[in-house]
Amino acid sequence: MVEAGDFGTSPDDVQFRFRDDEPVDHGTVTVDSALEQTNANAVRIEPGDDARLLLPFLDRLALVEINFPAFTDGRGYSAARILREAGYAGELRAVGDVLIDQLSHMRRCGFDSFAPDKRLDEEDAKRAFATWEKVYQHAADTALTGRATIAQRRHGEGA
Repeated sequence: MVEAGDFGTSPDDVQFRFRDDEPVDHGTVTVDSALEQTNANAVRIEPGDDARLLLPFLDRLALVEINFPAFTDGRGYSAARILREAGYAGELRAVGDVLIDQLSHMRRCGFDSFAPDKRLDEEDAKRAFATWEKVYQHAADTALTGRATIAQRRHGEGA
């Protein structure tokens, strides 16, 4: 039996969103379903799903949710990096067991919206998102936001 939660999160469940476009207002489909449907534009990646299967379809996807059923399961970070490094520019939403201490790392991997199972304290989240003001490595957030690395700042290449 399919549970209501299996259809993805509602835009109302999103606590933090770093995008200016309209959120997708309908549920997501599984990776397998997205591969079979030509009109699927919102997909949910579960642990164990291969994000690389979506690469030929990135131009049609407006939303990719990546489920974190437990904070100890880090496979979603890899899925996010794979998608962003392949050029995915749509909304990338972390859902599930998302904790305060993961937020800055998730942003670095390219997540731009968050729908945690349990609402997070707004002030704690604000501090978490600002944890690493300056970074050494290029990552998905440097490409998406224009964030300059320390080396770029030293050489006058970034803000």
